[in-house]
Amino acid sequence: MNNHNDILAKSGSNGGISLYNHLQHVGAVSEKIANHLGFDSTIVRNGAYLHDIGKVHPDFQAMLNGNYNKTKIDFRHEISSIMFLPLFPKEEWIFLIDMVIAHHRSPIKDTKEQGIIDLVNIEGSEAIFQRHTEQWEVWSPIAIDILLVLGIKTKPINIAEAKNAFDFVIDQCKHKKLEWSRYKGLMNGADYLASALIDKTFEYANNLFNIPDLTYFESKERKSKIYPLSIVNSDDKRPHTLVIAPTGAGKTDFLMRRCKSRVFYTLPFQASINAMFERFKRCLPIDTDLRVLHAASRLKAADVNSYEERALQSMIGSSIKVLTPHQLASLICGTHGFESIALDISGCDVILDEIHSYSDVAQSMVIEIIKVLLKLNCKIHIGSATMPGVLVEKVVETLGGEDSLYTVKLSDEELDTFNRHRIFKHDNEQAAFGIIDDAVKCNSKILIVCNRVEVAQRRFKELRKIYPELPMLLLHSRFRRKDRTALESILQENFNNREKMPGSCIVVSTQVVEVSLDISFDIMITDAAPIDSLIQRFGRVNRYRTKKSIENRVIKEIHIIKPPATAKDCLPYKQEIVDLSYNQFDNDEILLEREIQNKIDTVYPSIQIIPIGTLIVWDGDQFLLRELCHYPKAVLIETLNIESATAIKLSDQELYENSKADERISLEIPIPRTAVFRNYPNFGKSNYGTKPIIIPGELYDETLGLQWKEINNFI
Repeated sequence: MNNHNDILAKSGSNGGISLYNHLQHVGAVSEKIANHLGFDSTIVRNGAYLHDIGKVHPDFQAMLNGNYNKTKIDFRHEISSIMFLPLFPKEEWIFLIDMVIAHHRSPIKDTKEQGIIDLVNIEGSEAIFQRHTEQWEVWSPIAIDILLVLGIKTKPINIAEAKNAFDFVIDQCKHKKLEWSRYKGLMNGADYLASALIDKTFEYANNLFNIPDLTYFESKERKSKIYPLSIVNSDDKRPHTLVIAPTGAGKTDFLMRRCKSRVFYTLPFQASINAMFERFKRCLPIDTDLRVLHAASRLKAADVNSYEERALQSMIGSSIKVLTPHQLASLICGTHGFESIALDISGCDVILDEIHSYSDVAQSMVIEIIKVLLKLNCKIHIGSATMPGVLVEKVVETLGGEDSLYTVKLSDEELDTFNRHRIFKHDNEQAAFGIIDDAVKCNSKILIVCNRVEVAQRRFKELRKIYPELPMLLLHSRFRRKDRTALESILQENFNNREKMPGSCIVVSTQVVEVSLDISFDIMITDAAPIDSLIQRFGRVNRYRTKKSIENRVIKEIHIIKPPATAKDCLPYKQEIVDLSYNQFDNDEILLEREIQNKIDTVYPSIQIIPIGTLIVWDGDQFLLRELCHYPKAVLIETLNIESATAIKLSDQELYENSKADERISLEIPIPRTAVFRNYPNFGKSNYGTKPIIIPGELYDETLGLQWKEINNFI
């Protein structure tokens, strides 16, 4: 038997793996997924071996060598693959079609019009069949040889049998119901993982879908009255959880104690995700399949892990994955790969932490994600320090009411032990900054939180001139990703460490410090902001609770700058919300934790759940896409205007364009999509990676980050 190792699945630049080996790898992962999720492993293995067998076609092999003839009709290897359906029992065909024909391209309305129905509509059925069976007598025997070595019972397939299979596939694709395909999801999940891990596939496949060992969170050492939630019983039979408690009450431990299966832990910001990832790494068994997923997650994983572990971050089957809800948005948007995410997360414990931190549209997105997670039999656990009562009511309603939801809150007496901040209000920045001299003399660690990047940069430069010898750090979202990762580490390991940095220091930041960064400073100066954001910011001061600090009622200072007078200057927040929030605080008064909920509800007497039904693929229980189809992009994600564009320095361009994905990510500077249209000097866009804008080096400083310097006209 001949496995034809000269027939490749990937080009040399992408690993140069033989088709035989690739099909072996995909088969191994597919069977692992099938066994975990209850698929027929024989059908799944057959689909795995069939899905890429069309790559034997001479034109595909020529393309791998850079010799593709672009004058011909587009060639799609998955169309050639389905010509081998006659080797398998007819009753398996409908499942095998789902695994093969659309694992790269949506059958219809594909963004490149390369789906099978698109091509048939453009070129005609006969032309597409002829294109994908060219030289059939030459290459189909090679494909059959490979399948034989893989254990498939084979026979020669004549052109009439291939045509019958081709026609059957077209008919199936044209008559698909409004539903999503579990088999396509399995195929995508297995193919992506095997393609990323290559010869390490068998090793890592054995560790997929393992339930994590969470006994650390149950240990007696974790129980203490200092953390009230640590002594609350978590063994409630209701499937879902809602916990509302201040920072430092033990929410994370409690939520993890509620989990009995694989865990998806969502947080709103990159910095908080990185911090939680590091926290889990420290406390979980070393062999836990722990992954992190956000725009720069592969860079974060690169600190200690192998290439394979970095590549694994977004793949199916983790024990614990820490991510943002935006990474789950494809579940409701129907974008490419949503089926594999649905399979991966089905039946899992999903923690949605700090869901109050999202905009109106993002909150609507999270509510819709919750609805889909319920359809996928997930157990949902929600935690927050500052959730408006009306949002609580919406969450309770969505999760099925008290019969399904275990709600945990602290008593007023417990909340009183969290009184730890005295609020001071200042009419302007100059007045607030007047307290810095005394704070420095007292060796205080000072945290200054700004609402806008350019304000943070200006204040940092001014303070550096005034206190040139004082340790200072600036943190915001406009750094190269590798620089920001380094700054976060310096913040947590040095500036937050009294042993390494016993004296005073200043950290100037934006909202990126609000949630889950495990830092505790002595004094804060902050711009006025919505009350929920302010409460989160306050949690970075006097954060660490001890028996002594509670008994002595240690109180630290928070200084809030009066809101600007105009709506424009209040951006990115709404002026009326910022003004109302500022008015909830009394000057030179201790902030009482038991009163915070009333203050939040005063600012947010109602919430606006933005209708997003036209942007998602679910209408109640009805799925709105036909099986095997997906959308090329998510209008919803564009509506959110998250950091979806990038820039690179001109001096990094050559390295960026000659590097692999991991290295490219490290050089990217996240920018809003709107920045693409700003009037500033640039050198166009790169055609590689995320197609970043190329900026002159003078716009970027490793200490200050990206600084916009607009020009009046283009030359």
